[in-house]
Amino acid sequence: MLALQYTHRLPADYDMRLIRKRARERGPLWDATPDLVFKAFVASEKDHHGATANAYASIYLWRRTQAATELLLGSRFQYVVDSFGRPRVETWLPLDLRIGKARRARSVQREEQQVAPSADRTALLEAERDGNRRRVARPDTVAAWSVLDPTHWKLVRFVLSDSPPVPEEGRLSYEVLHLAAPGLEERG
Repeated sequence: MLALQYTHRLPADYDMRLIRKRARERGPLWDATPDLVFKAFVASEKDHHGATANAYASIYLWRRTQAATELLLGSRFQYVVDSFGRPRVETWLPLDLRIGKARRARSVQREEQQVAPSADRTALLEAERDGNRRRVARPDTVAAWSVLDPTHWKLVRFVLSDSPPVPEEGRLSYEVLHLAAPGLEERG
């Protein structure tokens, strides 16, 4: 598996209705994409849910690395480049994915943690699994996953939730505009 995110920072006066329209139109085109576990079309809107700026992002989890490669080098991604310019794409190695009971995705939270050089990496992996088990036990959790940025030795945790975005110190919070989730169809 491979996880990706790219974010487009938008001007403070950007009409976010255009982003919502884009997600409504483009989102369903991803609903049956092979090898895609999910793609979350997300946004933060200045002065809504504690956001201080406008941003539009896409968060992906792919079953196969080759599918992610084909996205970045294919025509679907050219549409992104033509619309917003070529973004910096964060790329991570998935450590753990857990599926919760909630069905509707309204928000996603992202939290980062530096991995100390002296960290017990085996214990760290088990702690991520345990943390995700706890997160998906909450009734509003759609999914929780952890990834590793091996370039910067950071853990990045995500929680996809049925709750609205909530500002929280040390976490980015986004509103989910559309969730294409062909690989989550086996949710319990």
